[in-house]
Amino acid sequence: MQYKTIKNTAIYSSRLIYGCMRICGDNSIEDKNKGKRAIHSAIEVGYNHFDHADIYGAGQSETLFGEVLKASPKLREEMFITSKAGIRPKSSEMDYAPTRYDFSKQYILESVEGSLKRLGIEQLDMFLLHRPDYLMNVHEVADVFDVLQTSGKVKHFGVSNFKPSQAALLRSAMSMPLVVNQVEINIHNIDTLLNGTLDQCQQHDITPIAWCPLGGVAYPAWGNTFTGIDEKRIETELALQAIKYQCEPWLVILAWILKHPADIFPIIGSTTPARIIAAKHALELQYSREDWYRLLEARNGVSVP
Repeated sequence: MQYKTIKNTAIYSSRLIYGCMRICGDNSIEDKNKGKRAIHSAIEVGYNHFDHADIYGAGQSETLFGEVLKASPKLREEMFITSKAGIRPKSSEMDYAPTRYDFSKQYILESVEGSLKRLGIEQLDMFLLHRPDYLMNVHEVADVFDVLQTSGKVKHFGVSNFKPSQAALLRSAMSMPLVVNQVEINIHNIDTLLNGTLDQCQQHDITPIAWCPLGGVAYPAWGNTFTGIDEKRIETELALQAIKYQCEPWLVILAWILKHPADIFPIIGSTTPARIIAAKHALELQYSREDWYRLLEARNGVSVP
């Protein structure tokens, strides 16, 4: 495993982050046991950064992770634990309210308390706003960040799915650095290459974290717009590069993401130990600029201008 410093922190994170969204499966005993085996596989191979959110498994993913920590308390000492909040699903308790985003001070405070309780820990290493709240009051958010940091409940702060203008607005009100922006980056969704997100990350030492890095290859991408012809071009190029680098095609995609100079940290969300372990081989590939652009050309169907 490789480790790099999350910029504006003194903490070394595994370059691959283990994503805990699916560790509970259908909440059956069988799926929960599978999730625990996945967590331990990630730990054994060197992952030390674990990504959560209050809505993953309706809170059960954090609870399951808390059970792992309770059984082996010393694991916490070597872990970097992130959680997110801000998405409020529609619920029977408030039937009138739709699914919405909520960055109000009270809701963020309650969300962090809930995550800490479920995880069984006293502090989150990092807390992220999950998706931009169109009604965000940046001064209210900055104030609650100060409260959470001063109280010792959160060490570092970041965002998820923020556009550059939204991140810049929040940064302008914060008294501490905005540490990360967790965004979708994969061969299907290259918005961050085009809309200034990765440029902003490099400019302001914000670490980009890639969710769904294998979308469009190992599993369907969100809002897939690829045609069969698009998929065939990508598949053909990936097969050629997989032969060249002597690895599986999906590892080439990880290498493609890791190549970017913004130092992207991909999230691996598989619950299959073999895939969790195999992902680290992407870190060893000496991936070339030429192959990066060949894959981009295969994705677009045309050469760059």
